[in-house]
Amino acid sequence: MSNNSFMVFSGTNSRYLAEKICAELNCPLGNLVVTKFADGEFEVSYEESIRGRDVFLVQSTFPNSDNLMELLLMIDAAKRASANSICAVVPYFGWARQDRKSKPRVSIGAKLVADLLSVAGIDRLITMDLHADQEQGFFDVPVDHLYASTIMLPYIKSLGLDNLCIATPDVGGSKRASSYAKYLDCPMVLCNKTRKKANEVDSMQIIGDVKGMDVILVDDIVDTAGTICKAADIIMENGANSVRAIASHCIMSGPANERVEASSLKEMLFTDSIPYKGNCDKVKQISVAGLLAETIRRVMDNESISSQYLI
Repeated sequence: MSNNSFMVFSGTNSRYLAEKICAELNCPLGNLVVTKFADGEFEVSYEESIRGRDVFLVQSTFPNSDNLMELLLMIDAAKRASANSICAVVPYFGWARQDRKSKPRVSIGAKLVADLLSVAGIDRLITMDLHADQEQGFFDVPVDHLYASTIMLPYIKSLGLDNLCIATPDVGGSKRASSYAKYLDCPMVLCNKTRKKANEVDSMQIIGDVKGMDVILVDDIVDTAGTICKAADIIMENGANSVRAIASHCIMSGPANERVEASSLKEMLFTDSIPYKGNCDKVKQISVAGLLAETIRRVMDNESISSQYLI
């Protein structure tokens, strides 16, 4: 792979990750300027020629919506500057929780954002741990869907826990938890929750035995941390030896930091798909820069990426 054949650029709030990716690829981060106007509107411009180049645009679309709009403008500017191909590298794909009509008269935000990116002009998407795997089908371009398990599983093994047990904070995550449990050759339990409204858990029950076990809760997103903290507390009440949690995307909004700090969780591990700006001592992050960089390299060299998947 020649460093002259591709260029990596970053949106404003994902620069921390793009710099790590470029360090892994041994290439410079491209020069892109975002000019903001007094009314909140902004403009994107590439400060170097990208004509005929394959460009990779790194930008997670975590709140607020400016991150998505910035990415759309980056794509549009690259298309108008005659880039050879445009790949959006979106470690955290926002609006992914809106993947279906869960009740009458609601939007399907994941499909809408997929359409926006496609119309803007992407040729490929690299993303990680979509809320639902089938969302890859919302796109009419190739999607490289990576899994945080590639870096999470080695970390779990490094803990050296003798009585390991994998748990999921809700039934919807059972497939993911089952994959972890099968790979690690350990038991799995389920936490079944009911909600009265979004971001508020009404009740929860454990399906399975956690007595004397070192439990690791597995999830894709932690937003307000209500579900995962309630699950951790109930697991400890049912006789577990310890409880930790891992999740791909660190939203951690509202009271999340205080809840994690006050919970039974020994630690809360995320990837750095979203920057963590809180101050909870229990929260740790491990980087996906190496995983993303290797995927970019394989895309440029037309190599398979399937060997990167542990599960």
